[in-house]
Amino acid sequence: MIPSDEAAGSEADRQTQLLRGALDMCMLALLVKEPAHGYELVRRLNAAGLGTVGYGTVYPLLTRMRRLGFVVDEVEDSPAGPPRKVYVVTQEGHGRLIAWTQQWTSFTATIDATIADVEPSASTARR
Repeated sequence: MIPSDEAAGSEADRQTQLLRGALDMCMLALLVKEPAHGYELVRRLNAAGLGTVGYGTVYPLLTRMRRLGFVVDEVEDSPAGPPRKVYVVTQEGHGRLIAWTQQWTSFTATIDATIADVEPSASTARR
């Protein structure tokens, strides 16, 4: 049996791995709904229930997506302070999001079918 603090750690690790595979798709989806600056995007990701996603994760992904042509940054006046970069999804980014969404839907359907009707039972579980 796994000690409870190890189990909790492995659950957090599992959640991190799942998020890592979907974070860029989630970021594009949120930016399609409304362009945002990095701080706002972090707030939206956390509000969406994706755990605690920090700036050290979001900004490198935004830079990568900009290099790939999925987003562009535009300078916008700030209500208080200096102008800031707002990230906007490009046509290429829209296309990529559609492709990733189709991939995700197919993948999760396969996973759902694989784990359907699984009932944890002490009599069938092996050590």
